[in-house]
Amino acid sequence: MQAYTAESLPVALENEGIEVRAAEAGDMTVGFFRLKQGTDLGPAFVGLPEDSCPCPHWGYMLEGRLLMRVPGGDQTYEAGQAFYWGPGHTPFALTDCAYVDFSPSTELAAVVKHITGG
Repeated sequence: MQAYTAESLPVALENEGIEVRAAEAGDMTVGFFRLKQGTDLGPAFVGLPEDSCPCPHWGYMLEGRLLMRVPGGDQTYEAGQAFYWGPGHTPFALTDCAYVDFSPSTELAAVVKHITGG
């Protein structure tokens, strides 16, 4: 068994407005995300199915507010809420925010590869 903190995980992705720290845990990846206010991940997902993230995520909002654009209507998530984001979502940071999520490693790796051009 293992415990994780943001500080104990390596940086998996860092760009203007975003920091992701992640590690595989069995068949899942645990990720700690920090997004600066105004960060829109929509452009990073262009070229993926429906130009959105096709990977499901389960997690918890630690700080701030995040708008999730989804085909059925946008939803806002805020600190203190647990969430499930199914395939077909695009996040936009309404404020500086932080969350932890758990995603299937194989599906997440394909999204990261697309985003980083790897």
